[in-house]
This record gives sequence, C-alpha cells and structure tokens, in this order.
Amino acid sequence: MATIDIRHTHSLAPDQARQAVQHIADTLAQRFGVEHGWQGDSLMFNRSGVDGRVHLEPDAVRVTAELGFLLGAMKGTIESEIRRVLAERFR
Repeated sequence: MATIDIRHTHSLAPDQARQAVQHIADTLAQRFGVEHGWQGDSLMFNRSGVDGRVHLEPDAVRVTAELGFLLGAMKGTIESEIRRVLAERFR
C-alpha cells in the first residue's frame, strides 16, 4: 500500500477551514463516490482503493491516506492534485 501524508498551513478561521474541507469532500463524493463523515476535527473518507482522513489543526490541515494497489500506482499524481486543491482552498 502507498501512503500519503501532507500537511498544509493556513490562516483560515476554524469554521472557514471546516467549510472548505466539507466542500472538497462533497465534490469528491459527487465525482468519485467517496463516502465521508466527521469525527471531531477529522473528516474520514473512503471508497474502494482509498481510506483516509483530513484533520484540522488550528493553523494547518493534514491529509493522510492509504492507497490500494491500483491507486498506489498513481500516488504522485494524486499527491500533486491534493497539494493544488489545498493551495487553492487554504491560503
């Protein structure tokens, strides 16, 4: 299994950061069938081939995920896209 672990700093208020994560999760659910739900300050997500979470810290967001065999082959592309979306949503 391939592992993704990305930490991205931001200056958003906690409620704004939570809304940004929720928007991203809703988009992923709509486009790729990703199931998700909040557990405290962490949004847990999964679907076939991926299991992960987005954890909100006071000044950062951390994305961790375990990728299955097929998605593991695309780890670099997936990480690049995560970094792009985080840079766009979390300034």
